[in-house]
Amino acid sequence: MIVGVPKEIKNEEYRVSMTPLGVKDFVRAGHTVLVEAGAGVGSGFPDEQYAAAGAKMLPVDEVWDKAEMIYKVKEPIPSEYGKFKPGQILYTYLHLAAAYARQCTDAMINADIRGIAFETVETPGGGHPLLFPMSEVAGKLAIQAGAYHLEKHAGGEGVLLGGVTGVPPAKVVVIGGGTVGTNAAKVAVGIGARTVVVDVSAPRLCYLDEIFGGHIETVLSSEAAIEAEIADADLVVGAVLLPGGAQAPHLVKRSMLKNMKPGSVLVDVAIDQGGCFETSKPTTHTDPTYVVDGVIHYCVANMPGAVARTSTMALAGATLPFGVTIATKGFEQAVKDDSALALGVNVYRGKLTIPSVATAHNLPYTPLAQAIG
Repeated sequence: MIVGVPKEIKNEEYRVSMTPLGVKDFVRAGHTVLVEAGAGVGSGFPDEQYAAAGAKMLPVDEVWDKAEMIYKVKEPIPSEYGKFKPGQILYTYLHLAAAYARQCTDAMINADIRGIAFETVETPGGGHPLLFPMSEVAGKLAIQAGAYHLEKHAGGEGVLLGGVTGVPPAKVVVIGGGTVGTNAAKVAVGIGARTVVVDVSAPRLCYLDEIFGGHIETVLSSEAAIEAEIADADLVVGAVLLPGGAQAPHLVKRSMLKNMKPGSVLVDVAIDQGGCFETSKPTTHTDPTYVVDGVIHYCVANMPGAVARTSTMALAGATLPFGVTIATKGFEQAVKDDSALALGVNVYRGKLTIPSVATAHNLPYTPLAQAIG
């Protein structure tokens, strides 16, 4: 199979989907890899390393035109829609359930392509192997971003998360105790912040309390509980993920903001899935924040792109085995043989094959087995 690796063009997105080591694995398996010139530079991988690994370096239009499978990091943006080819495989993060992703959803359906979303590949035990590495990164970055924007010059209330002698630490509330939330809590606890984790699952909270050795506070989630916990919080991290790529619920209502501290910070890691704060809207690394009712909102939709080297190595390592399998077996056989990979298929040749996205956009849903026939 001919596999294409274009350069990411989303705002300040420096990740790349494949490292030179990944190229070697594809080539050893008998495949051709086309890499857009300069695709890996932002992650510290120059063209020479790709060429030495066996890739062919080409301009972007040739990569899209010749590739049978396009291997990306982020969802295509409008300037890329016209490059789609009928039957082409798109292997990347998609996050199609978000309201702002309707245009991308329609473009993929109309282009007759086959799209696999990293975030909906799901193992029988409920794990998300291709989402996990970026969830780790985003969780840790959430605390870094929040800490920076709490500084006075950045518009915040001028609070140090860990406090100092004679001054109590700041309060961090993490909504969601999954991979993102756990990693956010790790950093918050490590800094010395008072850390509260809110989740709907009592067993999950019990587990987190044990692994953190009692250094976090745990709260069972309800609207009233969330409202009470964020009222005196300095930093709130939204770390909610629903199965199947569904749009995140709005757990923090706008009406709650009036009771929060002026200059406090909300970081919405769920923004790729539509955001878990009612007042969330996607932002960029260039212009990452805005203020609603005195509360700073940080809603960057590609947070891990800020640490591109780390993120690329983690993501490429996780996605590579599945990618080689798709290329070697062919799309249809690969998804028939692997139920986890099958759950990753969002669009198949003009049909939407994921219920959550169909529901979010009020579009027809076709089961994958029926779509493939």
